[in-house]
Amino acid sequence: MHSAAANPGSIWLIVGGWLSVAAALIHIACIFGGPDWYRFLGAGEGMAQAAARGEWTPTLVTAAIAVILLIWGAYAFSGAGALPRLPLLRTGLVAITAIYLLRGLLFVPLNLWRPQWDSSFAIWSSLIVLAFGAVHAMGTARAWPHLAP
Repeated sequence: MHSAAANPGSIWLIVGGWLSVAAALIHIACIFGGPDWYRFLGAGEGMAQAAARGEWTPTLVTAAIAVILLIWGAYAFSGAGALPRLPLLRTGLVAITAIYLLRGLLFVPLNLWRPQWDSSFAIWSSLIVLAFGAVHAMGTARAWPHLAP
């Protein structure tokens, strides 16, 4: 493990890691919160109704997203030096950053083209994810020399 103090991207990646963990916890809370939580958090009426019927699809999809977000948090913490180095660290952080940024930048235009959710969800969730991506981008860029194998 490299020194987090010597890595200028550490604080950004630690914040990014906690943002991913927080998003994962919100997804987990959604599973336990049920249909109203799915609706409130913008999962769509179909997911909310499926949860109300007791189907497993909303739980499995939401749990999978939570696991992915926890892995992304681990990659950010690893890049910060707070966890041991994970495989393909640079590639992983670049991919995570790209996914967050693309999700933040593309969801609003795609929603305008093919509306599936209400526009307020599209806007606020896109801004949140865009902020996540910006934090990861800053951390990854500043930590880049420290991310080399």
